Amino acid sequence: MVEAHIELLRAGMLKPTGAQVAEQAGVSLRALWVNFNDLDTLMAFTGAEMLRRQDEMFEPVPAHLPLSERIDGFCRQRAWLLEFIAPYARASLLRQQFSEALKIHRARCIARVTDEVKILFARELANLDRDRRDRLVYALGAAATWGSWAVLRDELQLGVDEATAVMRQSVAGLLAGATV
Repeated sequence: MVEAHIELLRAGMLKPTGAQVAEQAGVSLRALWVNFNDLDTLMAFTGAEMLRRQDEMFEPVPAHLPLSERIDGFCRQRAWLLEFIAPYARASLLRQQFSEALKIHRARCIARVTDEVKILFARELANLDRDRRDRLVYALGAAATWGSWAVLRDELQLGVDEATAVMRQSVAGLLAGATV
C-alpha cells in the first residue's frame, strides 16, 4: 500500500484519498484502514520508505577532495536526492502543520543534510568560532534542503541543471565567505 501511495504521489496526486490508494494497491478500503489508522499514518510510513530508498542511493562525497570538487559532488547529489523525494515532499508540506510525525520526519531530513555538511566541509568549518561555524552549517543546510529546492524548481520554474547551478553558487559563496 505504501508503494501504491508512492506511485500516486509520483503521478502528481498530492492528496490522494484512501479510496484512491486502496484502488491503486488493489486492496479494499477496509484493508487499507486495517494497516494504517489514517492518511497521516500512511504518509509517515511512506516517508520512512522514501528515506530508506534515499539511504540506498546516497554515496558520500569523499571529504579528501579539493573544495570545488566537494561542492560540485555535494550539489549534484543533493539535486538528485531532492528530485527523487520531490513528490513526497510536496504532498508532505500539505499535511505537515497538522502532523507531528511529518514534522519529525522533516527535522530528520534537515539534520541529515547538516550532518553531511559538517563532515564534508569539516576543513572549512574547523577554524571558525562556534557561532560562525553553527551559522555556516545552518546556511549551507538551508541552501541544500527541500525548502530552497522547492523555491528554485516550483516557484522560479528553474530546470534541474539551473537549480543545481544556483545551489552550487550558494554553497560556494557561503564557504568563500567563511574565510573572510
